[in-house]
Amino acid sequence: MGLREYWHKLGSPRWFYQIAGGWITGFGIGAVLLLGIGLIWGLAFAPPDYQQGHSFRIMYVHVPAAMVAQSLYLGMGVAGFVGLVWRMKLADVAIGAALPLGMALTAVALFTGSLWGKPTWGSWWEWDGRTVSTTLLLFLYIGIYALREALSQTDLRARASALICLVGTINIPIIKYSVNWWQTLHQPASFTLTEKPAMPAEMWLPLLVTVLGLYCFAGHNVMTRMRGEILLRESRSNWVIGLFGGPDATEAKPATAQALTGRNR
Repeated sequence: MGLREYWHKLGSPRWFYQIAGGWITGFGIGAVLLLGIGLIWGLAFAPPDYQQGHSFRIMYVHVPAAMVAQSLYLGMGVAGFVGLVWRMKLADVAIGAALPLGMALTAVALFTGSLWGKPTWGSWWEWDGRTVSTTLLLFLYIGIYALREALSQTDLRARASALICLVGTINIPIIKYSVNWWQTLHQPASFTLTEKPAMPAEMWLPLLVTVLGLYCFAGHNVMTRMRGEILLRESRSNWVIGLFGGPDATEAKPATAQALTGRNR
């Protein structure tokens, strides 16, 4: 299958619904295994930090939640661009499916960051560049969610959501590079592609496993929600009716054609 053909197929809700089932199963298995191994390894068996002691273990929840929350919003921004340019139905479906998990994970990241900050910095909150920009990310999530709930017209809701998602992506590099641009209490990135982690392997390996596990969970959650939304939006389509044991497409098509012919007359 060529890239162009694949791109056109990706715009088909029916095709996505069919292929997503296998991906959901794989992501689900990966999430259970990786999250189970990573969290148990990090929370129970990783050695304590020489400065922070056992309080550093909050990292195994805080860092994955923050990373996946940012990735989900970045994905929403890409979906917003696709929706505005190519008018793909699936783009808006993806935005709506990623919103709840992204909002929840951002809240988890802020909450666990406060728990971690109290013993480390001596306070629950600091006007730190990364903390403030992550709080802005939560407000973006909440704003888009509220907008989608307020607008009942599907096309207007899709365009407005896509535009805000696209504009809001400028906050993602601000979150990432805030530790380099401003004086901050946050430590540099836990993982980079060019440098070896500063932590010993006994600490960063379970973190890596947990991050991968949460990405698998996000894939499972978002694709499951997308399939549910597709069924809701396409509930009157012949393929959905046939999927649940209703009239098959061969019976439904003549009836639909006859109804349309009658209206045109």
